[in-house]
Order: sequence, then C-alpha cells, then structure tokens
Amino acid sequence: MITFVATPIGNLKDITLRALEELRAADVIFCEDTRHTVHLLSAYDIKKPLLSCHKFNEREAAQKMIALSREGKRVAVVSDAGMPVISDPGSAVCRILKEEGEPYTVLPGACAFVCALVLSAFPADKFTFVGFLPDKTSQRREELKRYAHVRNTLIFHVAPHDLDDYVGLLLEELGDRRACVVREISKLHEESVFFRLSEGYAGERRGEFILLVEGAEEQAPACGLSPREHVAALMAEGLDKKEALKRAAKERGVPKSELYKQTLDL
Repeated sequence: MITFVATPIGNLKDITLRALEELRAADVIFCEDTRHTVHLLSAYDIKKPLLSCHKFNEREAAQKMIALSREGKRVAVVSDAGMPVISDPGSAVCRILKEEGEPYTVLPGACAFVCALVLSAFPADKFTFVGFLPDKTSQRREELKRYAHVRNTLIFHVAPHDLDDYVGLLLEELGDRRACVVREISKLHEESVFFRLSEGYAGERRGEFILLVEGAEEQAPACGLSPREHVAALMAEGLDKKEALKRAAKERGVPKSELYKQTLDL
C-alpha cells in the first residue's frame, strides 16, 4: 500500500499519531529531501530506508513505488513540510498511480495555506488557492489576469525574495486591495502582517511565507447599458477605444475580447 503522509510545517510536535504509526510501519519512505526527512525521523527515533521523490524524478519514483507496493511493501510518501502534492512534489505521482490502477491513500495533517487563511481572518467561505506563480514576469501577469474578477480570497505561496515582485504585480493587475502575509506558521516567530498592496510589505523577510489578498468587489451593473452603449459612453468621456474596452471589461467582469466583438463599428 502507498500512503501520502502530511508532516509538520514548523513545530515538530504537530505531527499526528497516525503519521508516526505509518512512518514506523513503512518499509520505505519516499521524500522530497532525504536530509530534511532524516531530521524529522530522528526526532521520533525512526530509522527507515529513504528514497528521493522530487519534482525532477516523479515519474521514476512513481514506478518504484508501484513495484514495491506490488511486492507487498508498505510505502510512505512525504514532502519536506505539510501535505505532499500541495505546492510540493507528488501531483505527477498521484496521476501515474491512478493511470496504473495502483491504490493509495492519504493521512491528513498540517497544510500551511489553510492555517494562513484562518490567521488572516479574510473570508474563508470561498477561497482560491493559487500557490506559486510562474517564474517569468510575463507568465505571472497572464496568470493574475485570470483572477482579476474572482471574488474569493486569493492565496499564494511566495518565496521571500519574490515577495515585492508579487505585491507589485498584484497591485498592477488586481488594483489596490487589502493583503496579509503570514509567516513562520506554528514556529516561535509566527506573525500575520496586514497591509494594502499600494503600501507594500514592510515586515520581516525571513521564513516561509503565505500571501493572501482579498477578492474582487462585486461590480455594480453598468447603469443598464448594453456592452456597446457602455463602451460608447466611456469613449464619449474622452477615452480611446482601447482604454474604453479595458475599463468596460473590468467594470462588467467580462473578457475584453467579448466586448470587442460587439463594438466593431465604434
């Protein structure tokens, strides 16, 4: 059997009793970084064979897991911290296991973005977990455009050295909104820092970061105007067509291309 096991995101005491039982019973443990996992296992006097499962070898690792499981071995899968698969290696492994018809299960436990959502006090009835944005700025912009009109709380994983870039791009693509950085969850220096995107983040830059941003405000109907009338009214105010389309699309919460088709004669 293959079991994905959540591990602590900070305080080692946050590991569950079931997780310890599974790690002690496992014949082999696949982990993101063997050096990191050894530290956790040593704290609980657990000694097991460790194999790597990181983002560059998931397919190979999955095949090894399947072979071991079919031999009757008990296989545990962990990441460095938190829930495997969630912004960590494991997604490709799960897909391959499903394709191969190999059963697996998961033991619940710590998940950083869920803890951050609670600490932020932002609306949690509906939220959108974005995770890490792409590496390239152009790709980040395109990704953020998809969330410009989402009214759910937006949640991002972010490395400390990328934080200012994230905040700047969020301000440009989403407008000025309330934001919260939660860092060092469950550790000694845990804190939640609130700010507006226009102000920027002025807190400590060390540790693990979760960035939360409030969702878009619900747009009021554009005074009963049709899409064509809306764009025409903005052009009458002095905007060129390109800017009028952009603003009308934002106000109506629709793609700009949708309005373009209806305003070809303007």
